[in-house]
Amino acid sequence: MTDRPFELVCEVEPPTRPDLKHVRHQIGTLSKIAHSFLIPDNHIGRATVSSVAVAHEVQAMGGSSIACLNSRDRNLLGFRRDLLTAAAYGVDQFLFIYGDKPGSGNRTSDLTVRSMIDEVRSLGEDPAFAQTPAFRVGTAAALRPLPAWKRAADFMFVQVSFSVEALLRWREANPVDVPVYAGVMVIASENHARRLAAAIPDIDIPADLVERVAADRLAGVEAACEQVLRIRDSGAFDGVHLIPVARYREVESRLSGAL
Repeated sequence: MTDRPFELVCEVEPPTRPDLKHVRHQIGTLSKIAHSFLIPDNHIGRATVSSVAVAHEVQAMGGSSIACLNSRDRNLLGFRRDLLTAAAYGVDQFLFIYGDKPGSGNRTSDLTVRSMIDEVRSLGEDPAFAQTPAFRVGTAAALRPLPAWKRAADFMFVQVSFSVEALLRWREANPVDVPVYAGVMVIASENHARRLAAAIPDIDIPADLVERVAADRLAGVEAACEQVLRIRDSGAFDGVHLIPVARYREVESRLSGAL
């Protein structure tokens, strides 16, 4: 059980074009329920506006942000560029991930999530960051035994699961002292479920949920919001990493009176 306040970290859909209007609308809508926002980094292998830039936009709108950075797309020099940019913008929280298979081009093998954490931890001795507050760094965890090196993170995001019981079993088997956020995703449509299953082989989407979504476009919203409340009531997690996809308006409407 955790004695920290329960937090809702809402993921926003970053733009694939040089236009921030839509992402600003997501931030403005979800700010009524979100404690902070997670900004993906070229998620699902597609190029998007920099997560650091969008995180800065969140902060300009009065919110708290976490910029996702993947090891797939950058070498050490590019990573240091991102850290310098973040420091200049006042963005100080990151989620480091490996990254999905890119839709174009290849992965770089210069960095791993572990080496990115080590690099950030060494910045205290770097004169370039002497006047910069320390960064907070998070990692992602799959529903399997937690590698020891991930315990060096400041917070942890557990992979999306549609089973509260599976999340609770993982939490009990992997005790950590840092804040841990359970992954919850809205299934927006039957096609969305198929795409997820094809892109993420180990994700287990209940067949009955897919059937309900096929019959009612809001069934995925209801299921995700119910899961958020069950996770909150369990007391086992510090919060939820919620991925509302295109249903962010409906999610806000459903949760605004429940949290």
